[in-house]
Amino acid sequence: MSENNSNPKAQIGVTGLAVMGANLARNLARNGYTVALHNRSVEKTDALISQHGDEGNFIRTETLQELVDSLESPRRILIMVKAGAPVDAVIDQLVPLLDEDDIIIDGGNSHFPDTIRRERDLAAKGLHFVGVGVSGGEEGALLGPSIMPGGSKKSYDSVGPMLEKIAAKAADGTPCCSWISTDGAGHFVKMVHNGIEYADMQVIGEAYDLLRSVAGLEPQEQAEIFKQWNTTELNSYLIEITSEVLGHIDAKTGKPLVDVIVDQAGQKGTGRWTVQAALDLGSPVTGIAESVFARALSSSRPEARKQAQQELPAGVLSETAAEHDEAFVEDVRKALFASKLVSYAQGLDQIIAAGEEYDWELHLDEIAGLWRAGCIIRAELLGEIMDAYKGDSRPVNMLLAPGFKKLMEDLLPSWRRVIVKATELGIPVPVFASSLSYYDGLRRDRLPAALIQGQRDFFGAHTYARIDADGMWHTNWSGDRSEIDAASSHTH
Repeated sequence: MSENNSNPKAQIGVTGLAVMGANLARNLARNGYTVALHNRSVEKTDALISQHGDEGNFIRTETLQELVDSLESPRRILIMVKAGAPVDAVIDQLVPLLDEDDIIIDGGNSHFPDTIRRERDLAAKGLHFVGVGVSGGEEGALLGPSIMPGGSKKSYDSVGPMLEKIAAKAADGTPCCSWISTDGAGHFVKMVHNGIEYADMQVIGEAYDLLRSVAGLEPQEQAEIFKQWNTTELNSYLIEITSEVLGHIDAKTGKPLVDVIVDQAGQKGTGRWTVQAALDLGSPVTGIAESVFARALSSSRPEARKQAQQELPAGVLSETAAEHDEAFVEDVRKALFASKLVSYAQGLDQIIAAGEEYDWELHLDEIAGLWRAGCIIRAELLGEIMDAYKGDSRPVNMLLAPGFKKLMEDLLPSWRRVIVKATELGIPVPVFASSLSYYDGLRRDRLPAALIQGQRDFFGAHTYARIDADGMWHTNWSGDRSEIDAASSHTH
């Protein structure tokens, strides 16, 4: 039922009642909280109460002042508006109306540097700012999303129980919500989640392309294959919906829907943010980066793709593409799983690097646990990732955990065969291939980086380390080519 301002105060307010905001407000009300509602256009507030007012207790407000007045202290206000300047605009309007220790929560897809800035600025005013990553889309917002909050521990003590109550629950009943760390940590982890999501979707697309172009399997046949794969260690939300999409027939043409959709993939920016942040941190998220670039290649220059299809030679090495046998299908499944593991390993490494850079105390087992339900990348393997990072024997890289080392040993031959076949036939597999290169880069005893460092020393005197001595060294390339100890400038 809805309430007016003469009734008891609300535990939380929500401003911004587009679908995500409205569904989170309904989720809170369904879980027993009285929710104050505000939207710039009152019509959306009234529509929510008219359609869903029987789901719980709502307080209708028309202004931000009314919203603030309707809340118990300390006030908790969830902002659900478009990321960027609109969030700052709402904050600027709210700050004069609030008291010390009140809490502003940003549940949008904000860029984590903005969250760091906002938390710092509001802390100086005696206010708390909680940047919350929310994954699961519209359905998750209503029925239980994965929630990744960052901010002060004190603020989480106030808002955490509410967020945990509305969050998705893993199979063991654990809420997919826990405090990540201070300031921008929550939005950073959500950003990396989205980066992994980009890579995950791309490797599924590459598997689909191989099964069709090499094995000759039509979408409806593949729908059954993906459905079966979802009963293996590939079990995940994205594999599940892939089966649904591939099996769907377009009502207008009678063709598979996937054949009617223009092959240009869009993006909202969080994948790019993941790659940009990785560049700043020096964290090699090659699979995630290739998935972002693959979307860009599909959509940025359609006229170039059209001309290239007519004029650029394929130079294929294989005479035939026919590989319609169970062994090839199984190879593709294993290559998909191996590439997926690498994207998770890269994302977790980036989170570790960010923790060191921003002084966040992060627990990777807990973070992996947040992704077990409610979110887009929810998958069976997250339980294994949690196990790998529990306790004191955490691996320096996820792929070095005993369970994953054994998995890779099994997956590797198939992975290599699939990439060779794709290369011979001129089928692009950017994430399959770059993920394998990352894996091989980790395991190689010597990398060509030694030559690169020699080149850098030649043209820029950038120095180099030796394998048989401490310190940094420089060769006098323009002189007698003697070696100089860079620390003491002594010639050897």
